[in-house]
Amino acid sequence: MDLHTMTQSLVTLAEDNMAFFSSQGPGETARRLTGVFAGIREQALGLEPALGRLLSVAHLFDLDTETPANGYRSLVHTARCCLAHLLHKSRYVASNRRSIFFRTSHNLAELEAYLAALTQLRALAYYAQRLLTTNQPGRLFFEGDERVIADFLREYVTLHKGCFYGRCLGFQFTPAIRPFLQTISIGLVSFGEHYKRNETGISVTASSLFTGGRFAIDPELRGAEFERIIQNLDVHFWKAFWNITEIQVLSSLANMASTTVRVSRLLSLPPVAFEMPLTSDPELTVTISPPLAHTGPGPVLVRLISYDLREGQDSKELSSFVRSEGPRSLELRLRPQQAPRSRALVVHIHGGGFVAQTSKSHEPYLKSWAQELGAPILSIDYSLAPEAPFPRALEECFYAYCWAVKHCALLGSTGERICLAGDSAGGNLCFTVSLRAAAYGVRVPDGIMAAYPATMLQSTASPSRLLSLMDPLLPLSVLSKCVSAYAGAETEDHPDSDQKALGVMGLVQRDTALLLRDLRLGASSWLNSFLELGGQKSHLKSVSKTEPMRRSVSEAALTQPEGPLGTNSLKSLKLHDLGLRNSSDTTDTPELSLSAETLGPSAPSTINFLLGSEDGSEMSEAPEELNNKDRVRGVGAAFPEGFHPRRCSQGAMWMPLYSAPIVKNPFMSPLLAPDSMLQTLPPVHIVACALDPMLDDSVMFARRLRGLGQPVTLRVVEDLPHGFLSLAALCRETRQAAALCVERIRLILNLPGPPV
Repeated sequence: MDLHTMTQSLVTLAEDNMAFFSSQGPGETARRLTGVFAGIREQALGLEPALGRLLSVAHLFDLDTETPANGYRSLVHTARCCLAHLLHKSRYVASNRRSIFFRTSHNLAELEAYLAALTQLRALAYYAQRLLTTNQPGRLFFEGDERVIADFLREYVTLHKGCFYGRCLGFQFTPAIRPFLQTISIGLVSFGEHYKRNETGISVTASSLFTGGRFAIDPELRGAEFERIIQNLDVHFWKAFWNITEIQVLSSLANMASTTVRVSRLLSLPPVAFEMPLTSDPELTVTISPPLAHTGPGPVLVRLISYDLREGQDSKELSSFVRSEGPRSLELRLRPQQAPRSRALVVHIHGGGFVAQTSKSHEPYLKSWAQELGAPILSIDYSLAPEAPFPRALEECFYAYCWAVKHCALLGSTGERICLAGDSAGGNLCFTVSLRAAAYGVRVPDGIMAAYPATMLQSTASPSRLLSLMDPLLPLSVLSKCVSAYAGAETEDHPDSDQKALGVMGLVQRDTALLLRDLRLGASSWLNSFLELGGQKSHLKSVSKTEPMRRSVSEAALTQPEGPLGTNSLKSLKLHDLGLRNSSDTTDTPELSLSAETLGPSAPSTINFLLGSEDGSEMSEAPEELNNKDRVRGVGAAFPEGFHPRRCSQGAMWMPLYSAPIVKNPFMSPLLAPDSMLQTLPPVHIVACALDPMLDDSVMFARRLRGLGQPVTLRVVEDLPHGFLSLAALCRETRQAAALCVERIRLILNLPGPPV
């Protein structure tokens, strides 16, 4: 059914139900039912033209005609889902309103909930129209004066969200997902109560997930509490909640239900530098230094998973790296005969918003991958923010990747074909690890499979990001807190928030973390100022070899002079500077051309990871195309006269609206990388979700690669949420989506297809 027909059918049914209930007397229930159908009629008629306009231009933002996907399409699809549900419910009411079995209260509550959702979706449609008029042609992300986007986000975060977390929870997703989302939401609000009361501290047990009876029977209460939690609680809460799957009971249950493998070993890679040959000249080598940023040298944990026991996997050399996990370490059971080494190797980087989870959380689907691909998988347990912000995770992943390439024989592989695979934050790290490998001149992977990756970490708006208003897994405030933690500027509590929600120990932990953060940032600022002053005097001294902490990539980069990758060039980098089409003139593009001499053992890295700041001067830059009058009017002008969306009852939420310069770093936001860097990437295969707030990250990244002539594919799965890989065993749709990821990896590894 097309949009116009659906709207007219809904309006007709609403008017019929209005006439019926208005004739039922002056009762309160009849009055509310009359009012709700009047509201449905009003919102449907107001929403139709806005959706029509979005749909008329949505094709301009697709990757190609075979991949009709972008945030505008997703927003229209979500609104159609809401309209379809109201149409179904209105028909039910019209058919059963005279029955003695008609549950008036239940149907009224559901109609009111979906009317609230429709109202908020209409607001999102107007916001999307504003993006259309403000963004550069063909761009999905806002670019320009950061004050404009700050106003936009400040207005957006005040919208009411609770209606999407109660009766309407997950209405946009496939029906098989909704019971899971309801369980997660009940667990979340129950966990939040434990966290608030400080009954068990941050380390709670699995029973916390199953003590939310009143939230299960009262959807409105659950929605209001869910909204309070996402508005007020900090990144430590989300880190603790997402790590629930790591506790012994749940992880044991997950492993019992997953594929049985012969090898699942946790390895600890010692922080020892080693040499890697350059791809341009294998006789020359480059030193791969251990991770150093923020916390100094330390081991990197990785998990080796293999369906068969292969040659090298039971060697004494590999056993020397094994880290005991108690009973789990006994999963390696020797067989009389070993399988030969596989010609393929998969290096996996898990997701979790840079702040949560480990390879253990992702082990169930990795075991299935190991069986289906017939190749060993090495999953990297990188250090997590906020304790280990950027670039620590990147340094660890790069170090582990290089170690795997060098020692693939120990892992049961000949290393003929190597694939980097990751989801969400892990997809981001897959791209940046490959970019760094190219910068060092060492072997890049033969391909990358990234599932729903985050490629733009800058606080900005796009049509798909608007979906975070209703997404129970990726609310905007949570995204912002995770990115802030990864950037090393953890979000502080809003002064009006309820500090008692943290409890006494929670406040102590928070204040201690803030103190350490301030000390770290203060020291980093002093070091930056000192080095900049030295640079102006043109007599910077070389870093002493007795100070290994200073030789991390993040800090050594501060000593490099401004040049092709200098701080000024990257700090002001924006998408419209990079372009979507392949440009033959690369003189205006920041280059990353590192010679073998530059990459010698004495200089393991000259990559600029930390971008200097000039008192926020980048915030004052505004493109000439933007009309100052539009900026002064604010986003409220996007709404027609008489329309007022519902506002959040939890009070103002504090979130970082101006992006720190570091989030524009291409090693943090690969979408902002210059053409010369992106051209070093291997073939990229992206699997995205149509209803994911991160969809536009995938679409724009694929469009940039396609414009540069780089091999890239984009497959978009319908009606599934962000993180579907962790739900692979839940239903048929998630299994099919997970199988699509395996198919992409199989293409990279040049493996034969599964038997029919």
